[in-house]
Amino acid sequence: MTPFQGRERLRVFSAAMGREVVVDLQRPQDPVRPAKPGDRPGSKARPGKRPTIYLLDGAEAHDEQSGWYTETQLADLASKTDVNVVTPVGDPHSYYTDWRNREPGMGNKKFMWETFLTRELPPILSRRFGSNNVAGVAGASMGGLAALMLATRNPQLYRAVGGYSDCANVSSPENQFLTQWDISRGGGNSTNMWGKFTDPEWQAHDPFLNAAKLAGKTVYLSAGSGMPGRYNQVAADPLDTTAKGAFLEFGSAVCTGRMTAQLRKLGIPFSGAVQASGTHRWEYWRDELLKSWPILMKGIGARIESPTSLGS
Repeated sequence: MTPFQGRERLRVFSAAMGREVVVDLQRPQDPVRPAKPGDRPGSKARPGKRPTIYLLDGAEAHDEQSGWYTETQLADLASKTDVNVVTPVGDPHSYYTDWRNREPGMGNKKFMWETFLTRELPPILSRRFGSNNVAGVAGASMGGLAALMLATRNPQLYRAVGGYSDCANVSSPENQFLTQWDISRGGGNSTNMWGKFTDPEWQAHDPFLNAAKLAGKTVYLSAGSGMPGRYNQVAADPLDTTAKGAFLEFGSAVCTGRMTAQLRKLGIPFSGAVQASGTHRWEYWRDELLKSWPILMKGIGARIESPTSLGS
């Protein structure tokens, strides 16, 4: 554990992956529990435990630190909330899932992120860093899909889940090809993740097909429409950047529409919406984090110290 830009950088050995995994942890500076009936007058408040929120990166996760810190106001939001914030660092195009095989094209790593995030890391957070075992998970793009996967596959672990610009119906033919294309950009092959497209593992990891397991949770889903919006400088931005961002976000809008329709069909409440504009880029996810933060924090029982100053 080493200090890192106001956070703690943890290097945790994962037996499942056979290597050290880097995650950043931001905790309240002075974590204390509120006074309770029965406390002696003048007694000093004891350090309290608090919930945890995991925030997952998009496909182009960097090895230096999470995009949630470099591209959004997460550090400020977390500083005003009694919550542990956990952000994995690195492993782009991994989908934060358990892979069937090592991936020669991506450093010959065996990705076992679901095992790490659900079995290996939580006991450490509880034992050493004040986690009370109440958690939420959220992410953008690849990370949004991963958040929904983790919540539907491990419903007992998460009380809140957020997905920004993701495609939940990952086992549909169009999204299988999109996922394969995305992984190939990182040098890998999706067959090493969940096998061929006909393999049942694709459906087993599909949050759309398993949406009923989100019942009782706080759910936030959002996407842009793909139309350039306030953060797009169409004349100045490279044409391929705008075109790719518009294409990816339009697909995310379709996916989010399908997922929210499925939740309505199942009678599962949710917050968020498909916006009238917005492409696949961090500025829009920064805004969505601001909108969803109080909702997700309420879902996991985290206390916001200054609700009116969030994002200021």
